[in-house]
Amino acid sequence: MTTPKDNPDDEVLCFCSGVKRGKIRALHQQGFDLQGIADMTGAMTGCGGCEWEIEYYLKELDQAQQDK
Repeated sequence: MTTPKDNPDDEVLCFCSGVKRGKIRALHQQGFDLQGIADMTGAMTGCGGCEWEIEYYLKELDQAQQDK
C-alpha cells in the first residue's frame, strides 16, 4: 500500500473533489493560480476545508521555484 510518505503526489488535499497533491503541483507548473486550480479541479469548491492547505502548498511551490 502506498502512503503519502512513499509518494507525496498521492496525498489527497481536497477530499470533496479527490484532488491530489500531484495534480495541484502539475497545474501550478502550468501557471495556474489558486482560482485556476479550483476551476480546473473543483478543489476548494465544496466544504472549503482544504483551502488553507492548498494555498500553503502553492506558496511552498513558489518558494521552491525561487530557490532554483
